[in-house]
Amino acid sequence: MKIGLYFGSFNPIHVGHLIIASYVVNNTELQQVWLVVSPQNPLKPSSVLLNEYDRLHLARLATEGDLQVKVSDIEFKLNKPSYTIDTLMFMQNKYPQHQFSIIIGSDSFQNLPKWKCFDLLVKNYEFIIYQRIGHSIDDTYGARVQLLNAPLLDISATMIRQNIKGGKSIRYLIPDKPREEIETYGYYK
Repeated sequence: MKIGLYFGSFNPIHVGHLIIASYVVNNTELQQVWLVVSPQNPLKPSSVLLNEYDRLHLARLATEGDLQVKVSDIEFKLNKPSYTIDTLMFMQNKYPQHQFSIIIGSDSFQNLPKWKCFDLLVKNYEFIIYQRIGHSIDDTYGARVQLLNAPLLDISATMIRQNIKGGKSIRYLIPDKPREEIETYGYYK
């Protein structure tokens, strides 16, 4: 099966993430997209992260019943911080029957040379890149790439966390089930 891996902190997951995942699975040869919840991203401070199991739970609530978009906790079983190459090597061993691609925004793709073993990633995996305004792809670093013009919303997890702290509504920014969970348990306050 062809599977796209969409890595992220999902702190919290929001409709922007889900729109990209849905667009990618419906406009490429991928049969599924797996949202890989990263317990600790090496390029982000962990001080602003909600507990990893709560983020995982919120992501699962957001994708409940979707047969094409799944949530993966694979990085919970690996050393922290999470490095994409380590995750992919583990997944390739665990699921040799699958072919994996990396789903990434053009802004993050520009940072690819900073990633651990980026030369192996470029050599062994296809990158499905969704365009971000102001971040064109001028250099593919020799990677196999597929560029998509997925619909983008100017929504960020940072903005959502700020809305929560400021007592503002996050309705329509996050699917109902995870939003209700966030409100019930007071996450991000």
